[in-house]
Amino acid sequence: MKGRSPPNLTTAHHRLIAAPSDLPWPAPTGQPPHDPLFRHAWFAPDGNQHNGSSHDGGNAGDSLRALLAPTIDTRGNLREIILIPLAAVFMALLIGALIMMATSVEPHIILRSFVAMADGSVGSLNAISETLTASIPLVLAGLGIGLAFRAGLFNIGAEGQMVVGGLMAAVVSFSVTGLPMALHLPLVLISGLLVGGLYAAIAGFLRAATGAHEVISTIMLNLISIRLLDYLLRQPFIQKEGRSDPISKAVLETAELPRLLSFIDPNLRLHFGLFLMLGAVILIYWLLYRSKLGFAFRISGENPDAARYAGIRAGLTIVIAMAIAGGLAGLAGAAQVTGVLGRATPGFTAGIGFDAIAVALLGRSHPVGILLAGVLFGALEAGGRQMQVDAGVSIDMISIIQALIIIFVAAPLLVKRIMPFLFADKPKEDADHG
Repeated sequence: MKGRSPPNLTTAHHRLIAAPSDLPWPAPTGQPPHDPLFRHAWFAPDGNQHNGSSHDGGNAGDSLRALLAPTIDTRGNLREIILIPLAAVFMALLIGALIMMATSVEPHIILRSFVAMADGSVGSLNAISETLTASIPLVLAGLGIGLAFRAGLFNIGAEGQMVVGGLMAAVVSFSVTGLPMALHLPLVLISGLLVGGLYAAIAGFLRAATGAHEVISTIMLNLISIRLLDYLLRQPFIQKEGRSDPISKAVLETAELPRLLSFIDPNLRLHFGLFLMLGAVILIYWLLYRSKLGFAFRISGENPDAARYAGIRAGLTIVIAMAIAGGLAGLAGAAQVTGVLGRATPGFTAGIGFDAIAVALLGRSHPVGILLAGVLFGALEAGGRQMQVDAGVSIDMISIIQALIIIFVAAPLLVKRIMPFLFADKPKEDADHG
């Protein structure tokens, strides 16, 4: 690569937010890094690659750090990051009310529906339990989708990854017997995670090896997983005895996620998956922002030219990112089977994998944002059921509101045009005043 100029990384979009010492590799010692994601990532200022024996190896390392530092800014405007999702939720609820008015719903019914939604999501211990229970698979799958987004990959396949992960968890849960819960439950969850990861890695491999776009391949894998589920649920080793419909055998008690609030009320469904969800948020945050692998993901997603110039192995990065994303979705499916449903049935994912795309978008692909967005969508789902019972408003209105939220989040300029007063800059005081 002699004579090749480095990519231009000094655009306004890639602002410098980290000193060279903040980058995740140590100061150069004259030897190239041995991380499998990097190929001799030591470059001199002129763009020539060195093997560690160069007289200016230290300067080359410093040059590389300074070169890549501008590419790791994902913070944006903090006020916009907070206000745009909040404004999107408000406008979606407002438009939802207008739609109900346009369909001849009385204003007092509209008001009652929103009161019922709030009551059904946070108005009681049972409501909070239902909200958190609904949010667990949304957050887990959303974390996987958000991680893929950070790596520049659009993983549409969380639904299919949940299907295969949940099905595998169900099979392991009733076919492996004689183990205590301390061994059986982790085995079931890990099996779901691994199968989901392997299933997503197929799309990653196709992208890395052949250039097949992951959107197309994951959509096809979704269809395959759904048909595979229908087929396998009718096989004797999976189908429940005495049943002709496609339904699996029941999850053994030693493989069930324990319910957390059963000592208060046996009907409260919140389960141990809550801690899996919180642990996954912490782990993915650390992975993305405190590890070399996460740095490689973010560099590959924000500036592929810089990633290639740094020697990051794009193909390996793609496969690993998709595998981790699929593993999280597979874990979401396993948690749903072992914590809520107790068996696998056709459509047991109920579109959660697709809703998780919206969660990742609303959360700006940040682990904490995804957690908050997942809880919000869980609240909408739990509150929507109560809204339908108390006010007689179709639960389909919740899907409309969710879709509107994503439209507004995906079009921040539209939000700013509709609500400019939220984003107007405060006038600066004259420095010479007084």
